[in-house]
Amino acid sequence: MRKTALAGTLAAALAAGCSMAPNYERPDAPIATDWPGLRLSRSLASAPPVASASVQSVAAADIEWQSFFSDAKMRLLIDAALRNNRDLRIAVLNIEQARAQFQIRRADQFPTVGAAATGTRQPAAGGNISSVYTAGLAMTSYEIDFFGRVASLKDAALAQYLATEEGRKTTQISLIATVANTWLSLLADEELLGITEQTLATREESFKLSQLRFDNGITSELDLRQAESLAEAARVSRAQLQRQRAQGENLLTLLVGQPLSGELATALPRGQALADAPVMVDVPAGLPSDLLTKRPDIRQAEQQLLAANANIGAARAAFFPRISLTASAGSVSTHLSGLFESGTYGWTLAPQLFLPLFDAGRNRAGLDSANVNRDLAVAQYEKAIQTAFREVADALAGRATLGEQLRAQQAQTTAETTRFKLSDLRYQNGIANQLDLLDAQRSLFAAQQAVVQTRLLQLQNQVTLYKTLGGGWKEPAATP
Repeated sequence: MRKTALAGTLAAALAAGCSMAPNYERPDAPIATDWPGLRLSRSLASAPPVASASVQSVAAADIEWQSFFSDAKMRLLIDAALRNNRDLRIAVLNIEQARAQFQIRRADQFPTVGAAATGTRQPAAGGNISSVYTAGLAMTSYEIDFFGRVASLKDAALAQYLATEEGRKTTQISLIATVANTWLSLLADEELLGITEQTLATREESFKLSQLRFDNGITSELDLRQAESLAEAARVSRAQLQRQRAQGENLLTLLVGQPLSGELATALPRGQALADAPVMVDVPAGLPSDLLTKRPDIRQAEQQLLAANANIGAARAAFFPRISLTASAGSVSTHLSGLFESGTYGWTLAPQLFLPLFDAGRNRAGLDSANVNRDLAVAQYEKAIQTAFREVADALAGRATLGEQLRAQQAQTTAETTRFKLSDLRYQNGIANQLDLLDAQRSLFAAQQAVVQTRLLQLQNQVTLYKTLGGGWKEPAATP
């Protein structure tokens, strides 16, 4: 019993081995402890509040996209994109490939046993021919992982597998945000087209009136050409918006991964104003340190750092002896016909120890490469954190300022509308010249466009903030 216990302990020790990978310590986050956008929000605290849904107390990463986006048309397109988008499909296939690589590395920790049959014939003393035939089970070149080389390679493969899973989440987050922002852009294009059509109709009427006044010698050709120029400028804007809308639909088709027909065609915005779009909830910014656990791209960079750390262990173990074992058990006979007769049982056991003495610096170069790869992974991890911090800070700055900008531009549009009405009235009564009227038309059109564009920026900024805080990868819990 004592021998059995000793053998079991020895077998466990051989299987477990030891690890030469460095102890992993998460690098310090090279970012500030507070968001600069929050300080900007405090400085604009006197600004009127913007229209938004109630502020969520749940972190953005814990809010399912189905709950964040309340518009049914947008959700329909996002759901189709998650099912058919090719970038997301590639990310899923990368996970499958990484999982297979991990399973290969994990299998290296166990012996491979299979059926084997051999036969040899060779000259013997006296001019005779010696024959030996074997058949049975064999285990070839099983490495006993004393120094953790195989285990480190398995840990590296596991970390790479987990990194690809985080990469899929990052791809999903970006896809959802891109679909939402593209849909909002199409909505803005619809509203801008409506404004442009109204402006074009007004300018065409002004041009006809100018033509009539010019034909009767009341105004000069300069006034006529100014009115014509404004009408053509409106046509230019209409053509640009039509092209922009068509390109936006093409982009949405690519994102969704299928033609926008049938039910998906009804999800395209038609004749809908951006101001009528459902407002998304404001999400809390949290602390910068929360990004380390909430953003999949940062977790992906950390898993790649863990993989590089494990590869150092494998490179270190390459300096030490490598012990492999080859064994077989079965039937042995000098005649093929008597191979499976009674009394032909035999076995072989052939351990091998290899200690590297001279390899022209190969192992040293492998360790140097592993150390450099670890340093690269650290730099990439820190860059991922800094990039995430910048993206969130930019979105918070947008949330703090776009509301005030939209309010001011709406007030400017109201003023320009009144100015245009008064200029038109003064022109009809001969008090003001046509130049004042055309300038009022131009200013009103620019102000109306600016309101739509700023409202689009505000809505897209809400989507971007949700994305940069790590929202969009979590799926709702399955209902029983």
